[in-house]
Amino acid sequence: MNMSPDEPLWQWEFLILNRTILFTWLVMGLLTCGSWFITRRLSTSAYLSRGQNLLEVLVSGLRNQIQEVSQQDPGPYLPFIGTLFLFIVVSNILSIVPGYHAPTSSISTTAALATCVFVAVPLYGIASQGLVDYLKQYIRPSVLMLPFNIIGELSRTLALAVRLYGNIMSGSVIGAILLGFVPLFVPILMQAFGLLTGIIQAYIFSVLAMVYIASATQVSQAINEQPQSTEEHSKQ
Repeated sequence: MNMSPDEPLWQWEFLILNRTILFTWLVMGLLTCGSWFITRRLSTSAYLSRGQNLLEVLVSGLRNQIQEVSQQDPGPYLPFIGTLFLFIVVSNILSIVPGYHAPTSSISTTAALATCVFVAVPLYGIASQGLVDYLKQYIRPSVLMLPFNIIGELSRTLALAVRLYGNIMSGSVIGAILLGFVPLFVPILMQAFGLLTGIIQAYIFSVLAMVYIASATQVSQAINEQPQSTEEHSKQ
């Protein structure tokens, strides 16, 4: 049995359609249609629909988590971090549907998500500090730290991809193995545990992404505050 969701379902010359691509499009379509359906009739009255209630709880929770992690205004980061969280959590929750393979159980999907974070970190950092000040952090406290800082950026991107892939793929493999030996109760329990794990992994991935972004945007604040604190200490 081939457990890889990257097995081709249809191929014509260089065009290949596999389960990863198919179910990624499915998740994207569900998120797009769901967001349109919930937000098409937003209300400010006392009576709110269930969809709007759920949306407000979700957005409020995400904003609070982003603010706690970054100690900054969550507004600029909410669209990116919220999209990461929703895509991963919906991808994982749909695993209860028979025949569905979570896109996050493919290393290509998790690598793409980690690459998005890898690109977003310098973009947010440059927007916060400016290009020159952001690049200077790679040679602090010495220019000898440049290769180590670059390796650190690449290694944490790899760690993001492998962590999410490993947790989701291992749950799918264990569930399939148990299904062959105990075809009733144990797989159900494993499926429930897999759903919980999928939600937790979505949360961890989003929090780590926000931690990396916050580390890039807060460097300038720390550097600016240090001379001020030194001057205050000298005056005292």
